[in-house]
Amino acid sequence: METNKWPIHTFLNRHVILSLVILLFFSVENGFAGTTDTGQGPITVTGKITSGSDSMPLIGVSIVVKGTAVGTVSDVEGDYKINVPSNATLVFSYIGYVTREIAVAGRANINIVMEESAETLREVVVTALGISREEKSLGYSVGKLGSEEIAKVVHENVLTSMAGKVTGVTINSTGGAGSTVSMIIRGATSMSTDNQPLFVIDGVPMGSSVNNVGGFGNGNLVDYGNAISDIDPESIESVSILKGPSAAALYGTRAGNGVVLITTKKSDRRGGMKVEVVSNTVFDIPSRYLDVQNRFGFGSRSYTGSTFPDGIIPAFNPSEQAGAGPELNKGYWQVQPFAPLDANGVPIPTELVSYPDNYKHFINSSAITTTNSVAISSSNDKLNYRLGVSNMTNKGLVPNSDLNRNNLTLAAVSEVMKGLTVTTDINYTQNWADNRPATQERGANPLQWAAWTPPNVDIRKLKDYALGGGEVLNIGKGWENPYFLAYGVNNSFKRNRLIGNVSLTWEIIPQLSVMGRYALNRSDDVKETKMDPGYSKEPNNGAYGIVTSESTETNADMLATYKNRWNDFSLTASAGGNLLYSTWASVSNSSKPGSGLIIPYLYTIQNIENTSLSYFNARYERAINSLYAMANLGWRDMAYLDLTARNDWASTLPAQNRSYFYPSASLSLLLNNMFDMGRDVNLLKIRGGIAQVGNDTSPYSLYATYHDAGQWGDAIRLGKPGDLLNPTLLPEELKSYEVGMDLKMFNNRLRFEGTWYRADNRNQILSVPLAGSTGFGSIKVNSGLLQSKGMELMLGFTPIETKDWRWDLNVNFTKNKTWLLQLSEGTDFVQFWNEARVRNIAYAKDESLGRDGLIGNLYTRKILRVTDKNSKYYGYPLLPENDEDAEWQSEDDYSKAGNYNPDFIMGLQTSVTYKNFTLSMTFDWRSGGQYVSQTWRYLTEGVVSNTWLNQLVTPPDGLGGSPSQALRDWVVANADRLIYTNNPRPVGGPTPDFGGFYNTFFTGVGAYDGTFAPGVYGRYDDNGNFILIRENLGNEGTEFRPYVMSYPWDIGEVNIFDADYVKLREIALNYSVPDKAARKLRMRDLNISVYSRNIMLWTKNAGMGIDPERAYQSDSGGGFKQGVERFNAEPWVVPVGFKLSFTF
Repeated sequence: METNKWPIHTFLNRHVILSLVILLFFSVENGFAGTTDTGQGPITVTGKITSGSDSMPLIGVSIVVKGTAVGTVSDVEGDYKINVPSNATLVFSYIGYVTREIAVAGRANINIVMEESAETLREVVVTALGISREEKSLGYSVGKLGSEEIAKVVHENVLTSMAGKVTGVTINSTGGAGSTVSMIIRGATSMSTDNQPLFVIDGVPMGSSVNNVGGFGNGNLVDYGNAISDIDPESIESVSILKGPSAAALYGTRAGNGVVLITTKKSDRRGGMKVEVVSNTVFDIPSRYLDVQNRFGFGSRSYTGSTFPDGIIPAFNPSEQAGAGPELNKGYWQVQPFAPLDANGVPIPTELVSYPDNYKHFINSSAITTTNSVAISSSNDKLNYRLGVSNMTNKGLVPNSDLNRNNLTLAAVSEVMKGLTVTTDINYTQNWADNRPATQERGANPLQWAAWTPPNVDIRKLKDYALGGGEVLNIGKGWENPYFLAYGVNNSFKRNRLIGNVSLTWEIIPQLSVMGRYALNRSDDVKETKMDPGYSKEPNNGAYGIVTSESTETNADMLATYKNRWNDFSLTASAGGNLLYSTWASVSNSSKPGSGLIIPYLYTIQNIENTSLSYFNARYERAINSLYAMANLGWRDMAYLDLTARNDWASTLPAQNRSYFYPSASLSLLLNNMFDMGRDVNLLKIRGGIAQVGNDTSPYSLYATYHDAGQWGDAIRLGKPGDLLNPTLLPEELKSYEVGMDLKMFNNRLRFEGTWYRADNRNQILSVPLAGSTGFGSIKVNSGLLQSKGMELMLGFTPIETKDWRWDLNVNFTKNKTWLLQLSEGTDFVQFWNEARVRNIAYAKDESLGRDGLIGNLYTRKILRVTDKNSKYYGYPLLPENDEDAEWQSEDDYSKAGNYNPDFIMGLQTSVTYKNFTLSMTFDWRSGGQYVSQTWRYLTEGVVSNTWLNQLVTPPDGLGGSPSQALRDWVVANADRLIYTNNPRPVGGPTPDFGGFYNTFFTGVGAYDGTFAPGVYGRYDDNGNFILIRENLGNEGTEFRPYVMSYPWDIGEVNIFDADYVKLREIALNYSVPDKAARKLRMRDLNISVYSRNIMLWTKNAGMGIDPERAYQSDSGGGFKQGVERFNAEPWVVPVGFKLSFTF
């Protein structure tokens, strides 16, 4: 009886499966040195190892004598040779295959057939520097997705395929295909960056900033998508998400926000040639639109025909861009836009009727995305390769919008001589669009003006908008034609990206290898705007602009790796270095906003007056030199210790501070191998890690330089930056701590992972205010300490597993909070944005001042109220003392009103397989959090939104129309809803049916369209006692204002909404055609799928038609703001997709 395990109750035999992770595809003929003395005579065992699926030889299979460190691996022919005791047991293990144990029993020849195992594949993950590791040996949490999980439901962006599937990850998308997608791992860890992780594609690092919004012309902001959208999801084999610094430390300064390792598909090394074909089509079917009202025409008063002697309502006034005009479908008449003319050319009144489907008619109902790919792979004993091409074509929901992408991938490995292997991976992408609509702001946004089209105007009349001479058919002055914005404002772009590497690996001896690699990431980008005459904000013959950008990053790596095992120990140690060099350059030429072109429709730089030309030229260089080392020490397959160290020298920091060192250590203990827990426990692991990473700053942040400040007449001006730069900056320093537990039971049918983590990020590089007398607005300093804490839980269960049936369930849970604990002296807070009377502010945590310090807090000024506690009006809204406006006022101070971060995120994946059919679904639940909607604010301020109409408070029957004491008593009796609420709603409405009150405000003509804001007028005496001037509670003296003025513009809280939602991220039904039937068609792996994705099931404010996930929007400077939704008003869709894939 062996005593390798420590007993809990009794000693039992040891059952250990030792696996060697082999990712190098070269032949190794020599086994690990040494034999073991067991008292039995040694014999030499030989044999061949083949795959059960195609009978091809398997290269690199690990063969180990059970209970010892003696082992070897199979060669390129699948052959092996090993000296063992005659009564030994051999353990055969290989990534992706079921491990086998075979008793030698004195035999000299043992041939083995190994069967594939999806479960085994899931137990191997790709870690830092592309090294494959057994998951059980890791002392930190790594998220992982395989190709099946990524491509089961087709997404244009690989990040959107991760939503709801991985713990610790938050995905936000700003729109449809090609739009920017944000990925934040374990919450915000930096206040000076966009918190996006580093992406590494086949060993090539790539940033994917969310700041890629641009465009030329007033109000023309376009989302061009970020770099990760260049990668074809169908070409991806696996994704590993290194969440914490323990996992990511080896990637250095850019790893502070986590690392996403993407491995593309390679040849499967089975020999012969294989062709893979994938074709898919997705139809985007609109299901819900913005909730715009269709009951009232545009105007400022809801007059009726009886108001005027001739029964004709005064003609439509284009300056009144508000949906508070006459009620439609009531038989009223008015001179409307595009009215017919009589014989004398006088407009003729027509009946006011509703066109309720205007917004629906504008949206492209035939939005479609097609993706097709073909890959050829081949393998022999000297060369393995896979060559793939793909094309994606998208026609968007906005008319005349499109997106196209071509991808070419090549993965090849060649053994040029024994022990010397050359590997290369190339990914070339061409991403372009003839037109991307401006959906990030008001102004040139066609969706905004489609929503703003008066419901009494048939929007289809605006399609043929060209009147000649640069004139555009329009509703009136100050309006924009949405069809013109879709077709006459052209925002094109083209981006070419080359990601590639070539590496040379030399196996000096079986235990020692050296790898050298050169990696390149280059992109060339051209964005061009051609704006025809007809846009009111560019009245001088339109506008033109073009910007070209080039970025190049090279990485040169050298890595030496030593592997060995002796007695009870195994060791893998590596040391190496990296030279990173990156450059970026951009040149922009455009007409200044509003200045226009010399000749209309001629889009060249030469067609812009010298004084109207806006020119921009910028470039930077950046270098980081690094040395790093790592070691993994294993003991008896019971304990694994990982140590890493890296030192960076960054060019962006001052010479005395540019060197920074960061180590990491992690430990995993396999309790199931230490103690006898029975056959039902497959894995029980506890793990922990501690790590530190650094972060530098952007180039040229140390010394001020002059920049082009434009021309003053013929004079060229130079300007200085607003920031006073700081030549003594220190690198940011992130320390993290992580502990967790993994459990697998019942032959892996029950799976659990739990992780708790904490991250402290010191020396935040921020801009803090300076006194105006310095000549600068702010200075860059090291200021701030952020602390993140969170937990991640995953529970998987396979309740049914029979010959014909399988049911899998996976639930994941993520909770994260980030606090600002410290700021430099003299700095009280950091403001990130200010929108809709709401500010995103981070105050340093101070419980004595009631400041919780949470990142993501939203602050606004609440309603000004009576503060005299001795007054019976204590807490009543205090209306303006000057009595000019009977509307709510706001306080001077800001109060916390919410936080844009969710309380938690939960995902659920389920799949049911019956024979060859599989039904799978992914749900995503985000609970808690708030967001600010500028779409709702502007639609409501203009009473275009039906939502505001529904939220007005209608008084009981008999109390509308005019002031009365009974109305006042009713208001006071409902004080909690009408007086003390922080989310105010006026009383009244646009017609008598809504309880509207008679008033003559604004036009002098009376109508029953009045509302009032419950509150009081008054002032304070010298002792702070409140003195009432007049009540505004519905009694005599109440000021009634027309419905058009009912929206409380200065109260930010009315623009804050709960961000909770539940989405069906994916649903797919797949049929795998039986091999026998597929072979008759000369195919293999024939699969047919129908699917849908990203379906909103529930959100608290569903009636608005606004998706809370899109509360991640651009500002006027092209940056991004989390927690703000701004006219990203595409309809909700129910995509219907079809996918066909096969090989031959």
